[in-house]
Amino acid sequence: MSNKQSHRFTAVFNDYGMLGVLLLLCVYFSWVTLDDQHPNGESGGSQLAETITDQFDSGTTVLIIARKTKEDTEFTKALQFGLEARGLTVVEVVQGQPRDARRALTKVAESGTSLDLIACNQATLQWSFFENIQEKFPQFQGLKLLAPKSYRWPNFMKLDNLLNIANQIVVIAVIAIGMTLVIITAGIDLSVGSLIAFSAVVSTLLIRETAGAEEAGAMGMILCCIAAILACGIIGGFSGAMITWFSIPPFIVTLGMMLVASGFAYIIADGQSIYQVPESFNRLGIGADFAGIPNAVLVMIFLYLAAHILMSRTALGRYIYAVGGNKEAARLSGIPVKAVILLVYTISGLLAGFGGIIMASQLKSGAPTYGVMYELYVIAAVVVGGTSLHGGEGRVFGTLIGAFIIAVIQNGMNLTNVESYTQKVVLGFVILGAVLLDNLKKKKWSTG
Repeated sequence: MSNKQSHRFTAVFNDYGMLGVLLLLCVYFSWVTLDDQHPNGESGGSQLAETITDQFDSGTTVLIIARKTKEDTEFTKALQFGLEARGLTVVEVVQGQPRDARRALTKVAESGTSLDLIACNQATLQWSFFENIQEKFPQFQGLKLLAPKSYRWPNFMKLDNLLNIANQIVVIAVIAIGMTLVIITAGIDLSVGSLIAFSAVVSTLLIRETAGAEEAGAMGMILCCIAAILACGIIGGFSGAMITWFSIPPFIVTLGMMLVASGFAYIIADGQSIYQVPESFNRLGIGADFAGIPNAVLVMIFLYLAAHILMSRTALGRYIYAVGGNKEAARLSGIPVKAVILLVYTISGLLAGFGGIIMASQLKSGAPTYGVMYELYVIAAVVVGGTSLHGGEGRVFGTLIGAFIIAVIQNGMNLTNVESYTQKVVLGFVILGAVLLDNLKKKKWSTG
């Protein structure tokens, strides 16, 4: 391997080496959560209908039994449709408890109707009522029970769980874009968690007071949300101005603004949650208008693509890296250092405000308690993703990988029933490990 190729490989590894860690975590949690899966819902009903029609004639009579849940309702509808479409007779569909199943079987027996098969899901099949069913109802000779065939698959890799991971990490990942820019300039922004609450409270309050509350239209909600995001951008810009004009350390400035934004959120909301918003307000947070992918996840992907282009294809991106690498050298090169720093803190504020809108949409309310500890999770995502706290180094896609590493660890520990206190310990060590790795790389380069 030539020196040029070796240097390129090292650069890629430094920028995106944590992708391998993410993949290893996914493999590990897939292995430890491997379990028997019992199809249910629409897919389970369709699968069982196909199995039954392959094994039985069109004159077969079937009784469908399931619990009274949303997923079981989808199961029974798909199963009934599939059976009747293929010429089988569905005697009755029963949803409820074992006593409801007993009542239905007794009714069928008293009516003299023949019954060849009971179709149910795996959860219903476990009812003790079905033990020795032919002895309880001897009039149904040869009665069979069928449920969808089980299979082995990791709980971690179930589609619903993967979408849940992506949707849960959206707020942190979006805010982490702005934090990445700030940290690349060798700064820090501790106010983003409080700005989440501030944005959520301001947007929902404006919707309640000026846009019609529960009757608010789409345009009214959009304008209220934009106003809240701009307010957060102003706060971020103020932090940037204090840092550049008065040379106050970013840690102190943003720590102060964290308290200011949190206090404003409590004052504006009067310490209460604001929930007088329309049903459609949660469309951004939990809606899925394209191929079943949550809208918030699509927005997150778009923002990361835009940020990647900004940092890798524009002069502003080069300026941000230059300021983080060496402020004095950047100034002597003609780069407007103060303007760059002011801009990145404004962007951080705007994205924190947008993160607050997403959280308010997900929870369909605004409250001053939102965003607690989020600044730490955001910083962790950036650092774990490979952005150096020393400044001048980092990639936005690395930050996205870091956010997913944190989400996967949390989700995997939840699936394996690790208690919340232990989870904090693990995440703390993950953050320390990432910072230690960053320092080791710096020492290696400085002595290399």
